Amino acid sequence: MKRLSILTALAVAACASAGGAYQMSDKTAARLAEYEKTGESERCLSSNMISGIEAIDERHFLVRVGAGRYYLNALSSSCHGAGRAGNRLQYEVSIGQLCRNQIIHVVDNSGGFIVGSCSLNDFEKLEKAPAE
Repeated sequence: MKRLSILTALAVAACASAGGAYQMSDKTAARLAEYEKTGESERCLSSNMISGIEAIDERHFLVRVGAGRYYLNALSSSCHGAGRAGNRLQYEVSIGQLCRNQIIHVVDNSGGFIVGSCSLNDFEKLEKAPAE
């Protein structure tokens, strides 16, 4: 349970410094508690290695690289609609990498139109937390 408190405190502090009054939901905190931060981060990830990107909520994207490696991209501001069912994340790369400051779009699956977009931050490397 200690990891949950640390992750929650870090997220609140990061959002407060960005000028927002973000309150992480219990669902988001529980999802993030499944992982531990390694202290390592990357500015870019090779796009052909990305297996998927899951929007945990409108500020946290879990990026799966290969079969079992994960990175967290914690946005400095909300990405409207990212955590809503029926929406997907879409991005384009020109150099074969998804990098910090690149724009990612939130697309409504039913109509195919963009409902939000945001700029990425660094990708923080995660490891699965040991089962308690």
